[in-house]
Amino acid sequence: MKIAVLDWYTVNISGDISTAPLEELGDVKIIPLTSPEETAANIGDAEIVLCNKVMITREVIDSCPNLKYIGLFATGYNNIDTAYAAEKNITVCNAGSYSTNAVAQQTFAYILDYCNKIRDYDIAVKNGEWEKFPSFSYFPIPTAELAGKTLSIVGYGSIGRQVAKIAEAFNMNIVVSTRTRPENCPYEVTDIMTAVRKADILTFHCPLTEKTKGIINARLLSEMKPTAILINTSRGAVVNEKDLADALSQGKIAAAYLDVLEKEPMSPDTPLKNVRNCIITPHTSWAAFETRKRLVGIVCDNIKAWQNGTPINKVN
Repeated sequence: MKIAVLDWYTVNISGDISTAPLEELGDVKIIPLTSPEETAANIGDAEIVLCNKVMITREVIDSCPNLKYIGLFATGYNNIDTAYAAEKNITVCNAGSYSTNAVAQQTFAYILDYCNKIRDYDIAVKNGEWEKFPSFSYFPIPTAELAGKTLSIVGYGSIGRQVAKIAEAFNMNIVVSTRTRPENCPYEVTDIMTAVRKADILTFHCPLTEKTKGIINARLLSEMKPTAILINTSRGAVVNEKDLADALSQGKIAAAYLDVLEKEPMSPDTPLKNVRNCIITPHTSWAAFETRKRLVGIVCDNIKAWQNGTPINKVN
């Protein structure tokens, strides 16, 4: 079978992930990135297409009559016209829960960065400030313990649960707000505004839906403690970026850590670009080597299951 991989750079920029597992499954064409106007041509006569963010529209599907299977290097599949694919008897499979540990880990990297001020103290030491100080310990920049702080988690899927588990190890108070009340949840479960008001740290791990789009807005931010920090590793569009920039600039919240933005790559005119106490990473929380290797393994397992007539992780 012919397999077209449309945006391999979204999984493997530096060449550290082997294509060998894919090559065992068929005749593979690896394309680093695909623009919208190139999509149909890059798929060509392939039966299987693999992608991360490339749009597979009705028009693309109509232009590729050999297409039988669409596999995603991602959990989200809003870039695929799944309904039309089903009409055409094209199976669509995603990759779920591959990044749980990595995203939870980066969430706590943000939290520890804020509370321990390691970057700030490293700069101070390299600037010679410790050398000039008469006492053995130099601590002009306040740090904080996590024990006893309240972590409010919005979204309680696999990542939200893992974040809660780590927070428990730090002896934090955990509050959960989620769309459906989880069974046997050992933590306080409440509505989102109560969770927001209680939070010393507010972290979002929810899907992007009509209800969550722009949910981090001026009203929600006004309910946060001025000493609280916001973390978003879910989807960029859950944040109203102008409202967040205003809240940070006006000192209404202490800091924000963002791994996702509404437009990616980041637009040079995003209102958050140069805002004080806004730390932005370029959508890296999922991208640990082990995570990407696991992702490719899941994608390959999905193809094998489909080839054997027992598709898994099917979304249409």
